[in-house]
Amino acid sequence: MPVESRQVHVRVREVTERIRERSRSGRAEYLARMDAARQRGSARAGLSCTNLAHGFAASDAPDKEALKLMRWPNVAIVSAYNDMLSAHQPLERYPALIKQAAREAGAIAQFAGGVPAMCDGVTQGQPGMELSLFSRDVIAMATGVALAHNMFDSALCLGICDKIVPGMLMGALAFGHLPVIFVPGGPMPSGVPNKEKARIRQLYAEGKVGRDELLESEAGSYHTAGTCTFYGTANSNQMLMEVMGLHMPGAAFVPPNTRLRDALTAAAAVRAARTTALGSEYLPLAHVVDEAAIVNAIVGLLATGGSTNHTLHLVAMARCAGMSVTWDDFSDLSASVPLLTRIYPNGSADVNRFQVAGGMGFLIRELLSGGFLHSDTMTVVGKGLDAYAMEPWLDGGRLAWRAAPASSGDLEVLRPITAPFSSHGGLRLLTGNLGRAVIKTSAMQHEHHVVEAPALVFNDQEEVIAAFKAGKLARDFVAVVRFQGPRANGMPELHQLTPSLASLQSKGYHVALVTDGRMSGASGSVPAAIHVTPECLNGGPLGKVRDGDVILLDCHTGVLEAKVPAHIWQQREAPMVDHSHNEHGCGRELFANMRRVAGDAEAGALSLM
Repeated sequence: MPVESRQVHVRVREVTERIRERSRSGRAEYLARMDAARQRGSARAGLSCTNLAHGFAASDAPDKEALKLMRWPNVAIVSAYNDMLSAHQPLERYPALIKQAAREAGAIAQFAGGVPAMCDGVTQGQPGMELSLFSRDVIAMATGVALAHNMFDSALCLGICDKIVPGMLMGALAFGHLPVIFVPGGPMPSGVPNKEKARIRQLYAEGKVGRDELLESEAGSYHTAGTCTFYGTANSNQMLMEVMGLHMPGAAFVPPNTRLRDALTAAAAVRAARTTALGSEYLPLAHVVDEAAIVNAIVGLLATGGSTNHTLHLVAMARCAGMSVTWDDFSDLSASVPLLTRIYPNGSADVNRFQVAGGMGFLIRELLSGGFLHSDTMTVVGKGLDAYAMEPWLDGGRLAWRAAPASSGDLEVLRPITAPFSSHGGLRLLTGNLGRAVIKTSAMQHEHHVVEAPALVFNDQEEVIAAFKAGKLARDFVAVVRFQGPRANGMPELHQLTPSLASLQSKGYHVALVTDGRMSGASGSVPAAIHVTPECLNGGPLGKVRDGDVILLDCHTGVLEAKVPAHIWQQREAPMVDHSHNEHGCGRELFANMRRVAGDAEAGALSLM
């Protein structure tokens, strides 16, 4: 069926139109700036001779000559490579592949700059986690620095993990007059099954196994180069880049260091060379990332049970392209978008099993067939998402694309649109006298969708863990973990709470978490109302909660409230909490200005604008 003739689902159309209307002036201003920044001809033609000489001084003779003549496009390589992050270690080989492919396509590629790349898995529960969210904005700025030399006609962004892809896209959007393609790395081979890993973590939390056994399990799960295979923020990033049309089609989950992965990387370099303003296929990033692409991204997130971090990141990315997105947009789409995958923590399978079952090509085709994606969006390979309903393969050593499988290879992992796991996307907006929050229900059992229990108030996750170890939490309760927002301490993820709370829930207690902090892509079986906005340090009502207040968390009605008489609630004030221990050590002092100016979670927790 031609893409133009497909009917878009009424809810998808409604949400897209209201984002477009809400964003009308901001989007027009952004596009005007990008059009004004467009170079007619080579970008480096505007540089002085001194500028240009600096820009190619280290190049070899053939590249230097090509850069002088202005006829060949120059492709920027912006990379998040480091060899501590398993996901990013494979990127070490990419610049050489890209430069060779660019030369063969009649272009030059220069390594324009690197961006920092934190691993939330390493910093989890450590002081460094308080830098993690703001590293996104640092990455955006670093991407901007790399592209600010005006030497480049297009760019390739090499990044995978949690804050890195959103930050790189935010930075690249400031240079939206350039064509930009994102180049992923691919997942590591499957290791210790995720369900077994979770079991060992829970046993460790209960004191039933020791550190040696825990470390052995973790090392068996995260065991070699490649992206972690559970469906957290890193793999949600790759899904988003695919459904937004910012990857080469089918690139998201191809394993690293394979011939197919190298062929896709080389193809991205060729495409980046062909879509510059020097040729006839000019395709700037600003025209790819529009309202329809943002809605497609939200739909993809919901259909796969992706990371709740993207209720922050997609808002921030949209804002950098002149668009305004709210949590109502996520929640309203979630009510209509079916859940088509079960990938850990929303199931037992990992992304490798998802890929074998049919992967992104199958998923996108099914969503297109149901009208849940805008099919006529612009992508880095041209008009329309049909190209992304294909899968890449090597045909006699040559990169080619073929139709994705007609049926799922594993119905426990990937379902057709006619038989979804759920009729809704499993993300809900909660509102009430405690503020606004999001909750991910796709991994929760139905009996946990409503929790009403007394509050126990904590000021950090260490207090919760200490109470658990002391045997004080063997009861029904709602853990209120406050002062965890962007301004308080950088909004760290609170993953350390998962094993303890899951252990209590498995014993039959009714437990839940309410916090102005994050849980991210590993939000699991325990009800967690997160990103509560406004945050406590910014006058949020979560600071008014006292031990013993009855908290209602209702995923069916979308209610989050403290059942306290209104006149008492209005008289309460939030306590003063000493945050001095969050201000220094492990580089936290360097981020003081970011904490001071950070916006609320629903505004993307941005510290840039």
